Amino acid sequence: MGPQAAKSYPGQRVVRVEPGRGDDGTPRHAGRARQEIDYGRRGKGYIFGAFRPATGEALTAPYASRGIADWVDFLERAEAWVPADVARVYAIVDNLNAHRATDVLLFCLAHPRWEFVFQPKYAAYLNLIEPWWKVLKSLALKGRRFETWQEVCRAVEEATAYWNQHRHPFVWGRRRRHRPRRRPGIAAVPGIRQLAG
Repeated sequence: MGPQAAKSYPGQRVVRVEPGRGDDGTPRHAGRARQEIDYGRRGKGYIFGAFRPATGEALTAPYASRGIADWVDFLERAEAWVPADVARVYAIVDNLNAHRATDVLLFCLAHPRWEFVFQPKYAAYLNLIEPWWKVLKSLALKGRRFETWQEVCRAVEEATAYWNQHRHPFVWGRRRRHRPRRRPGIAAVPGIRQLAG
């Protein structure tokens, strides 16, 4: 996820209608939610993440850049995070050149249970971590102002910990609406008249 900067992130603030009426007797309407203009960027970086959809568990780590050394360091963290009894790890990644570097190939040789699956170009929706990034941004960044990059890192760490405490399996696709159960009963067969005898 990135690049993310220490800045103000827009959010939704409730705006109440002021009681009373204006000079002409009409009711006063609510004003728009306002946010201070934030021109400055006070540090930036990238958030690397791993996500297990079956359990909903997530791992995030902040880095100053998204270079090869940072990517391999994150892969080592992910290797320690994934339980040892998992026989195969499929990492779905995009086509960033750092994901195909020689150091990553050396990581694959050192850890044979890892297999990288590269998603097609312009098909980010195939990676389940993309909708989870939206959830993480909402939990960590939405409606907040950050003065330093360390504050952003701390907010992401707290949001990830909160998510992991309340995790659930992540289902891909549209949210299913609840449908009321049909009441059992006898139904009349349509189109058949009863014969009078």
